[in-house]
Amino acid sequence: MKLAILSRNATLYSTQRLVEAARGRGHSVRVLDPLRCYLRIAPDGFQMHYRGRELADYDAVIPRIGASVTFYGTAVLRQFEMMGSYTPNSSDAILRARDKLRAHQLLAKAGIGLPATVFGDNPDDIADLLRMLGPPPHVIKLNEGTQGNGVILAERLSASRSVIEAFSGLYANFLVQEFIGEAKGADLRCFVVGGKVVAAMRRKAKKGEFRSNLHRGGSASAVSLSQDETETAVRAAKAMGLNVAGVDLIRSRRGPLVLEVNSSPGLEGIEGATGLDVAGAIIDYVAYRVKRQKAPR
Repeated sequence: MKLAILSRNATLYSTQRLVEAARGRGHSVRVLDPLRCYLRIAPDGFQMHYRGRELADYDAVIPRIGASVTFYGTAVLRQFEMMGSYTPNSSDAILRARDKLRAHQLLAKAGIGLPATVFGDNPDDIADLLRMLGPPPHVIKLNEGTQGNGVILAERLSASRSVIEAFSGLYANFLVQEFIGEAKGADLRCFVVGGKVVAAMRRKAKKGEFRSNLHRGGSASAVSLSQDETETAVRAAKAMGLNVAGVDLIRSRRGPLVLEVNSSPGLEGIEGATGLDVAGAIIDYVAYRVKRQKAPR
């Protein structure tokens, strides 16, 4: 299999592990910076160059596209798709998952549990918007934040109003959600590959922090999921159209609730906590799909 990995930094743990897993299985692999790919689009065909040379005949592309380059990165990935390359996460699926509001709408439509969420724009509607949600604490999230950035816990109604007014003044898009206190600052990261949970870890926020992200000092350990949690993670990834996804759940009195579906989940934390070869599972799945795609019908 001739494989490309779209990543801005070839030295990142996740990128290195995918390269290592692919080469260990005898595949040809190249890391491409998506911002150095440039495209020709015309009715007579699609063309792509990289540092002055043509890119062609890649069997598969694994996107590791950061949030800051979503627009350009998904355009490059879409070009690969148009040129016949397989990708486990399509450009459209990545765009769905990156937009938290759209993702929550799709999850809710699929009947998947999630914290009650409200969204509005006009400052005159703040009081009624918060009445729709219920009493504080409230969690206020920037619509396109990552790794816990732009996530604020407001414990009083006045604090919720102040944060919303501040975000509105900056013309930022944000969501407001109910706070699930019984989760006690912990969540579950479920790593889904090809419709199966291949690894799961429990992340716990450090003392004084409610965000459990490992980048913010949270700790991680392997965890066994219930059948309901496993099914919820798989359904959430499917609702986004993602074949490789990190689904973040919290345990609540009404069952597992989805916080986020990540289209480019990191491998370092989950492999370190579980000792599992998650990179290998991704490569094996992509190779299987490429083989099926090439098989005579």
